[in-house]
Amino acid sequence: MGSRGSRTYSAPPSTNTAPSAAAPMERSMAPRAPSAPLGAPMGAPLGAPVRSGGFMSGLAGGLLGVGIGSMLFGGGLFGGGGFGISSLLSLLIQGALLFFVGRWLFRRFLGGQGAMAGGPSMRVAQPQQAVPMAMQGAATGGSVTLSKADYTAFEQLLQGVQAAWTASDTNALRGLATPEMAGYFAEQLADQTSRGVTNSVSHVKLEQGDLSEAWTEGARDYATVAMRFSALDVTKDQAGRVVQGDLALRTMTTELWTFVRARGGSWILSAIQQAR
Repeated sequence: MGSRGSRTYSAPPSTNTAPSAAAPMERSMAPRAPSAPLGAPMGAPLGAPVRSGGFMSGLAGGLLGVGIGSMLFGGGLFGGGGFGISSLLSLLIQGALLFFVGRWLFRRFLGGQGAMAGGPSMRVAQPQQAVPMAMQGAATGGSVTLSKADYTAFEQLLQGVQAAWTASDTNALRGLATPEMAGYFAEQLADQTSRGVTNSVSHVKLEQGDLSEAWTEGARDYATVAMRFSALDVTKDQAGRVVQGDLALRTMTTELWTFVRARGGSWILSAIQQAR
């Protein structure tokens, strides 16, 4: 859930921490990019009328022209009326039609068109080199340079969000996440309250993490980081009884968290996706 700017509905590149594709975004306020109408030619502007084309429409137009010419000159479609002037003109029209159809076929199938395989729509972007979260120095992804301090901030946000969630502190969550994410958290906490249960994720420890991608959009920086962390994840009822999880057993979770910041500002959580 959440938003990753223009990449919300694009899968983050795989990393050593999350080698499989991330689960697609199920809830997001980010609008999906509009698509061209079915049957519209590639490159046609959105909303433009769809024109039928191709070989059949051209051939039908040519035959219609021949038919009109034949009727004007008193012959059939193939000039069946002797060898008068009308037959000669009909023959000339048919010859011109065959010439234009032949030229169209040559240009359509042999006239300098490249193979479809390997074209722009078939290219797959190569994933960026994964950068270990614990590495020293700077890490670059796209046009954003990430330092050790940025990775420390990501780890602190992981622990801070989990702590605020465990405390059902919506005010703290609003300071750590975008309004969209804070709204989702508040909705889930309200659902727990209505069911009479509480979920706590405590003793969070980051086991492994690396950068999936980082980029800039306008005045905002984005970074998607794969994180594997362990924690005590339990759900209790109103009487304090554990109904899910185990207080003595740490669970391991791998997720991709996307962070956003205004240029020169602090990172906050923008999206969470499960690693498959």
